[in-house]
Amino acid sequence: MLVERIEQWIADGKEAGRQEGEAAMLLRLLERRFGALPSSVKERVQSANTAVLEEWGMRILDAESLDGVFSDRST
Repeated sequence: MLVERIEQWIADGKEAGRQEGEAAMLLRLLERRFGALPSSVKERVQSANTAVLEEWGMRILDAESLDGVFSDRST
């Protein structure tokens, strides 16, 4: 039981670290491409899960605006 909890804590920590890293990278890319970001965009990116961050990261390649990155379209 204790071992399972420890393994879960480790997995949770790894996922949190991955999410933070992906969010930081996406914010840098967005700022580089579109300039200064509104705080609402920063908050949205920092609170998103890794799957969403990956999707937005791919969209940045084709998007012509921030709206293009964050649109709710399905891919």
